[in-house]
Amino acid sequence: MSLFLGTHINRLDKKGRVSVPAAFRAALAREETAEIVLRPHHRSPCLEAYTRRAFDRLAAAADLLPAFSDEREDLSFLLFAEAMPFTPDAEGRVLLPEPLIRHAALAETVAFVGAGTRFQIWHPPALAAFAPAATRRALDRAMTLPLPGAASGPDAAAPTGPALPGRGRDGA
Repeated sequence: MSLFLGTHINRLDKKGRVSVPAAFRAALAREETAEIVLRPHHRSPCLEAYTRRAFDRLAAAADLLPAFSDEREDLSFLLFAEAMPFTPDAEGRVLLPEPLIRHAALAETVAFVGAGTRFQIWHPPALAAFAPAATRRALDRAMTLPLPGAASGPDAAAPTGPALPGRGRDGA
């Protein structure tokens, strides 16, 4: 799995074209794809970009919700209604449609922000306001990440209470 890393500043031309940073195109190439899916972020004034494979994982996760439930209908609308597939041209540019440009209030200069398995496209002043607030929230919450296969701290010890009748300690 390739990661999108760093922040890169590029220009949005008058036709709505912007070059995907070379580092991000290289990450796409490592994924053996050039296609990205862009969608308006539902909580921030930016765009989110996913590889097709990553976006398909979101679709699969949404499909786990009960069919016809309000949760599934609402989430599906949120994720898919304004999502659009793009493939950069030979110069690495994508043509952003006006609704996406408006959502992120993009102007002449745009910031591409790596976000691990996806990246975001921001208007630099909006990013400048968001970044310190996001950093502060993460620090205030003392946020950490669970690492697959890593055991640490008292919560990582094996359970010591009685097993449920007919089940092992892990509930299986």
